[in-house]
Amino acid sequence: MGRVLYRAHMESLLPEPLAPYSALIVGAAKAVLIFVVGWIAAKWANSLGLAVFRKRKLDEAVARFLAALLQYAVLAAAIVAALGSVGVETTSLVAILGSAALAVGLALQGSLANFASGVMVLLFRPFTIGDVITAAGHTGKVDEIGLFATILITPDNQKIIIPNAQATGGSIVNITVLGTRRVAVEIGVAYGTKPDRVMALLIEAAKSVDLVLDDPAPSAALTSFGASSVNYTVFSWANAADWGAVAGATRIAVYNALEDAGIDIPFDQVVMHQAT
Repeated sequence: MGRVLYRAHMESLLPEPLAPYSALIVGAAKAVLIFVVGWIAAKWANSLGLAVFRKRKLDEAVARFLAALLQYAVLAAAIVAALGSVGVETTSLVAILGSAALAVGLALQGSLANFASGVMVLLFRPFTIGDVITAAGHTGKVDEIGLFATILITPDNQKIIIPNAQATGGSIVNITVLGTRRVAVEIGVAYGTKPDRVMALLIEAAKSVDLVLDDPAPSAALTSFGASSVNYTVFSWANAADWGAVAGATRIAVYNALEDAGIDIPFDQVVMHQAT
């Protein structure tokens, strides 16, 4: 009864040619009002969500993305409500939109997998920009973490773009995250030299390198017996950023120490390489 009276009242306010369309005009006005309110609410939801996500110290890219999702969700609800106010069957509309979303998802499943992996990386931070990592068979410094791919810069200045699904699809070795790295230099000396003397020389050689850390202190070990040499490894520790320089300087110091002591290094058994 009230709705009938309201409709009659609206018809009396409208010009006579528009009176038959009063219901449509009222519905359209309600739809516009709902949409405007929804638009404002969506903007407010974006700002509020962004503030909350930043307060929780989420990565800026993830915070912005989640806030945008919240905004579009509110806006979509407003659009559906507005269409419902003018008589559109929203149940069918939602079903159509759902089917379209499923089709798009299946078509872009590779990209969506990369996106999901990117969000996981940004949320759980197995590595951050500046870390040196090994992922998907590549080693380099992390230059950029995107929602779809991670960019590494290799020691020889090559740029490698790894899809996030591949980066997180296997083990990730974060080489620098702990701050320090161990340097291991191996070398073989001729039989006939006392092991204690050789190890003492190796340790002193490692200690003489400027960037070697005092704690843990350098150490040495007899690691194997070769056909023409006894093989030793000297261990030392360095800050992650200094690892390459320390490895190279330790090789030189070890060689010079053995040469100065008159200890023979068999030509065919020289093994001097670094290990992480």
